[in-house]
Formats: sequence, C-alpha cells, structure tokens
Amino acid sequence: MLKLSDIRLTGRSGESGLRQIASDVLGVPASVIDELHIQKLSIDARRKPDVRFVYTLLVSLGDERMVLDRNPPNVSIYAPPERYAFPQLAGTGPNKPTVIVGTGPAGLFASLCLAEAGVRCIILERGQPVERRIGDVERFWCGKGLDTSSNVQFGEGGAGTFSDGKLTTGVNDKRIRFVLEQFVRFGAPDDILYLSKPHIGTDRLRGVVRAIRNRLIELGCDIRFGHRLADIEISEGALHAITVETDGGSYSMESDTLILAPGNSARDTFEMLRQRGITLTAKDFSVGVRIEHLQRDIDTAQYGAETPLCADLPASDYKLVVHLQPGAAEGGAIKRGRSVYSFCVCPGGQVVAAASESGGVVSNGMSLYARDGENISGALLVGVTADDFGHGALDGVEFQRRLEREAYKAGGGDYRAPAQLVGDFLEKRASTGCKRITPTYLPGVRFCNLWDVLPEFVCEALRAALLDFAGRITGFADPDAVMTAVESRSSCPVRIVREEHETVGVRGIFPCGEGSGYAGGIISAAIDGIKAAEAACIKMAKMSAE
Repeated sequence: MLKLSDIRLTGRSGESGLRQIASDVLGVPASVIDELHIQKLSIDARRKPDVRFVYTLLVSLGDERMVLDRNPPNVSIYAPPERYAFPQLAGTGPNKPTVIVGTGPAGLFASLCLAEAGVRCIILERGQPVERRIGDVERFWCGKGLDTSSNVQFGEGGAGTFSDGKLTTGVNDKRIRFVLEQFVRFGAPDDILYLSKPHIGTDRLRGVVRAIRNRLIELGCDIRFGHRLADIEISEGALHAITVETDGGSYSMESDTLILAPGNSARDTFEMLRQRGITLTAKDFSVGVRIEHLQRDIDTAQYGAETPLCADLPASDYKLVVHLQPGAAEGGAIKRGRSVYSFCVCPGGQVVAAASESGGVVSNGMSLYARDGENISGALLVGVTADDFGHGALDGVEFQRRLEREAYKAGGGDYRAPAQLVGDFLEKRASTGCKRITPTYLPGVRFCNLWDVLPEFVCEALRAALLDFAGRITGFADPDAVMTAVESRSSCPVRIVREEHETVGVRGIFPCGEGSGYAGGIISAAIDGIKAAEAACIKMAKMSAE
C-alpha cells in the first residue's frame, strides 16, 4: 500500500474525486487503483485567505514498485502500525465476578474488553442510564432541582456524555486506533478515524453509550444503575469485599478484583479510600471560567475575513496557552509563574451547569455533532498547585468546593452562575447585563464582578492571559464576550497511587480513568481503562495458576 501525503485541496472531496487525484499523483489510470482510504484530513489556515484541506491517502494497486521507481513527490510505502488486540489470557474466569465501578470511558472500555474476553463482570454506576439521565439533567437546567447522583458528572457515559465528545489526545499509544474503531463499531461517524480533530458530539455520543451497554448486557454483564460504591473491606493486604448503597438500602458483596473508574468528581469515594488506608496524593489541577464568543467572529479570525465560510469548513476552534512570569500582571501582581490555557473548546456549543453537589455552581462546555450553535465556548484555566490549596491529599477537593460555593452565592443561590463581560473584567467593574453575545448557561446567569468571586491570583492571571491571547486571535478580548464562573472540574485534584495499575499496599484494586488522576479526556481515559483491565486479567491468570 502507498501513502500519498500533503494533498492540498480548496474543499472536501468525495471518493471519486480523491481517486482521480491519486491517479494524477501516481501517474496511473484510476481504474487500476484497488483500494483508497483517507488516513488523515486536516485544515491549514495559516495562509489566510488561502485555506486548504490537507489529505493523506492510502492507496493500493497492482504494481506499486513501478510507481515508486518513478519517485513521485510525497509518495512512500505505507508501513501499517501495530494493531492492538486485548490479550486473551487463559484462566481469567474467576469464581468471584470482577466488579467495575463507573461507566465513563474508562469503566466502559474496561468492561467491554473484559466481557468480550469471557470475564464475568458486575458493573456499578451511581447514576442513571443515559435516557433517564438526560431528563434529570434537563430538569436541572430548567431550574427544577439538582439530582446529586444523576447529573452532568454522574451517570452512564460519565461527564463526557454532556460534552463535545472530543477524541483528541496528547498520548501516543497503540490502543488509540482500537478505541476509535470501537466507537465507530457502536455508531460513531466513520470520519473520527481520520479527522485530525475528531469529535462525536454529545447527541451522537449518547447513542454510542447505549449501544455499548446493549453489547455488555448481551455478553452477560450485570449492570446496576443507582448503585454506589460506599465502602471496601481489606483483609491481609488485599480487597475482600465491597459495600454498595442504593435508594433501597445497602448490601455487601465479596470481591477480590475491583476496577475503580469513578470519575474526577467522586469526592465521597476519595474520602472513603483515604479512610480505608488507600494511598492518595494531592495533584496539581486548574480552575477558571468559560468564555463565550460569537462563532462567526472566531471563524473570521481563524479562517480570515476574505475566506468564504462554505459548508465544507467546520466551525473553527482555538488552542491557546501562555506561561506568565512573576510580575507579569499590572503592578507585579502575579507573585510566581502561572500557566493559563484554553481547554475543552466547544465550537457552536453552549455552557452547561455541571454541579454534582448541593450549594455549588460548576460550569462546563457541550456541543452537538453539527456544532451549529451561535456561540463558541472554551474554558480559560489557571494552573494551581499544592502551594495554593494545601498539601493534604484532599485539600484540592476542598479548594474546588470553596470556589463552587462562592460561585453559587454570587449567582444568587439558585444555581445561576456568576458572569461578567470581558470589557468589564479587564477594568475590574461589575457587569449589569449582556450586549452582543447572549450567554447560553442554563438555568441562567447573574452578572456581577468576578473579581469578588474568584481568588485574586486567578483573576490577575486571566486578565494577563486575555491581553496576550487578544494579540493572537483578533477579537478574543472582545468587550462583549461573556465569562462564566466557575470551571473547576477540568481534571482530578487527587491521584490514587498505583503500581502497574494496582493500588500500592492493597492488592485487587485497579484505579483508572480521570478519577484515578492519571488520565484526562475521553481517549486517554478509555486507554487507561483498557490497561487496568489488562492488569486485572494478568492478576486473575496468576491466581488461577496458583
């Protein structure tokens, strides 16, 4: 198979058009091309207004050596990467079922791999199936009360179910392709296999989650919604049993293999683990706000004012980071270096209420597959460390909680979120209402001065970053852009210490995903769940052999 790189087009092309392009590049008739696949598709908007769609194609034909001998430009032999397959280990059918806690990406992929390998699984999820969960979340957004066990953070699919469904990752792992192929297998669009910035969208991701659940049930998994891990029993340095709470009471169950994928908001789980002697450490994380611009303004800035914004061009996004040096803010207010960066940018999306505890306000971002909303929202986050919140294992959790409660109070005590226009934020004056850009957060916002809500060092860093980012993206510091607080759950503030995916000092517990403190985002969490399942299988095989 041949690899054709750097094919630059003014728009997207169908298969017949790509075949003709490949024919021209290779100097062969299109009829002799046996197979053609898109390996990668990205957009190059660096030379505005000359925006190009950049393809990498994989082509097979009868006499590839003849073509290579002519040495056409940007053509090479394609060396396929190693394909991943979950190890099929003998003797991995223990008498006691393997318990998986959490149905976010880590829990779902661990469950899927184990079940398809023949391992008997019980899956516990404190929240509800996605169909019921959608109703619970939408009622909360309409101001009808927060369900603390079924919300944007908790429930089938994890927090990613109410997100943009982004599938980008900074990790390099042979399991990435496997994860993407499983998403396609269960209903995600095929283009996630080759787009440089793949996403599913919250609307289509929900269908994928349902399809995975149906497959798990087909494989014999016992999935228990509304069942929360409440306690663990340790005997002779190993997991012996667990206690589970439901609305109807609690029950105990013997277990020697627990894959723990609780998500980064499972604060009660972290506290329980600490009390049971599981080693936890504080972890650096970030807090900040979500900022909303008009999507058409960011499109113009990113693609160029003279570029026709045709249907082929997707809604644009951005990725920004600045490392502020001490004294970078006005009057030297930044006492030490800080990083500020964009995160979870949702083109054509909305800001959503993502609280999971009573009396706290949390903001997050979400968009549909079409990304056709009027606004683009992105988190602007400031890095915080133990020097800011304390060195105790759960001090970061308390720092988050304090910010969320301050935001709740500033929003009026009814889960509205405090908000401020960028122009007013830069001048440190309270906002009284929106202008060109209408905030999308439900159940609504209360305009105020965020300098009275967030820590001063966070505000100073955000202010300096806004001024910096405005020099990179025209209009980023638009005075009418809306900032909504607080974005506090971008990553876990706790790390469950592990070795080879098993908790240190206690055998049989395999923490994984964002809630373990080792992953961030759908893909990396799914990969971490797979690795935890691999480690659990190795342990079960050893136990069977003894």
